Amino acid sequence: MGTTQLESVPEPKYWHLKTVLSEALDSEFSVGEILPNERDLAARFGVARATLRQALEQLELEGRLQRRRGVGTTVAPPRVGVAVGTEQHAWPGTATDAWQLADSALEVPPAAVAAALETGAEDTVHIVRRSRMTHGQPVAAELLYVPQSSVPELSAIDAPSGTARARAVLRELQRLELEGQDSAVELGSARADDAKQLDRLPGAPVLVVTTRFFAGGRTAALSVATYRADTCRLTFGDSGGVEIHQQPERQAS
Repeated sequence: MGTTQLESVPEPKYWHLKTVLSEALDSEFSVGEILPNERDLAARFGVARATLRQALEQLELEGRLQRRRGVGTTVAPPRVGVAVGTEQHAWPGTATDAWQLADSALEVPPAAVAAALETGAEDTVHIVRRSRMTHGQPVAAELLYVPQSSVPELSAIDAPSGTARARAVLRELQRLELEGQDSAVELGSARADDAKQLDRLPGAPVLVVTTRFFAGGRTAALSVATYRADTCRLTFGDSGGVEIHQQPERQAS
């Protein structure tokens, strides 16, 4: 590997360095590979370590790099493609669903959720917590709100607590005839609970995908899924659900 000196450029030096580093990631490194230490990288590109850190931080924000405690800075895997606007509808928990169940509890939902579900302000609903992993890293956390009226046959005996209750709620929900669903996407900031699940700092940028499921002429369930903005990208089409877009891994030179 030769040494690349950065001469006078019409943009901030760290931003130009970010572009140079990005090209190096594409041509010289594979997913998961650990980058050289900051001292070696700074020497290679002829920049101060402060400039290098700015470039690395920007690449991390854009999802190109991951900084892992005890490991170092590694090349991030391809982003998760979140498909929205699809015509293929399905209840959560179907065979093609890649989410992992965490637990479920009866709780009073936030006021905005209660309004969307048309439940009373003090009425409890089933809240199913789920998570999603890829490449061994957490990429999404979901809260699925299900009114008790949507799963009237659910028995506390059959589903006492935890994952058993979550599984039972989804099973009963799938007994309903799904009439349709719609989704909305917005940029948000990770709350403390979400940040802990996603291994991010509170306030980190996230993508919030809200999906309403319709049955019996009403909203039968509401999903609020929070995705890491640094590892996810949105896709539009009829692919149905969330897909993992893999790219061939490059070999290090």
